Amino acid sequence: MEAFAAISASYGIWAIIIAFFVMALAGFIKGAIGFALPMIVVSGIGTVMSAETAIAAMILPGLVTNFWQSIRNGLAEAVASLKKFWRLNLILLVTIYFCAKLVVIVPEAFLFLTLGGGITFFGTLQIIGWRPRVKQRLRRVYELITALVAGFFGGLAGVWGPPILMYLMAMDTPKVEQIRVQGISFLLGSMVLTIAHLGSGVLNTVSLPFSMALVIPAMAGMFVGFYVQDRIDQQLFRKATLFVLVIAGLNLLRRGFMG
Repeated sequence: MEAFAAISASYGIWAIIIAFFVMALAGFIKGAIGFALPMIVVSGIGTVMSAETAIAAMILPGLVTNFWQSIRNGLAEAVASLKKFWRLNLILLVTIYFCAKLVVIVPEAFLFLTLGGGITFFGTLQIIGWRPRVKQRLRRVYELITALVAGFFGGLAGVWGPPILMYLMAMDTPKVEQIRVQGISFLLGSMVLTIAHLGSGVLNTVSLPFSMALVIPAMAGMFVGFYVQDRIDQQLFRKATLFVLVIAGLNLLRRGFMG
């Protein structure tokens, strides 16, 4: 309760209510299409709270939802996908760990501009239908670039999904496997991010209980999202979600430019 009192004193009770609503929405979209929770959370909660608080709020819900996403098709399938993409995940984890230390020294405006620009660029590319293709002989090179870029954004802003998703799509990864691989990469990254931010101070006696409480709306939204994922056309829903992400990215850019 002391943590919530501190959050309320800093941002107001309505900010907490908005944070719970944003987390439920983010969980729903993640359950339906397998990604976007960090982007929606940092964008949405970052509108009413500081960037560091928004990142902290995202960490534990991300950890739990990624775990469920990874094992939804069974533990054996998860292990197989982990072995297949071990190099990508290893480089990703190392990069996230070292870049996470930049959060407390990087200006907030730069954080919003970097994240907002990345989300807007990624979302727009997908909406207009651009689909890159990875040649098998260059797979390791693309894997390295993807892991480094994703790890940078992951450590800096807690968002490493877009580069990985673009890479998996370029590899023509089947939908079910793609969602599972995303979940594994997100889970491993979440574990490193949690450890890194326990050390950086982003997760502290105030933000940690707040992040734990937000696991509840995240999971509630995710289970509803799973129901939707199994019953509607994924292409249509995914495109609608990308429009939402572009709007979220533009909002982050607005905050970066205007403060």
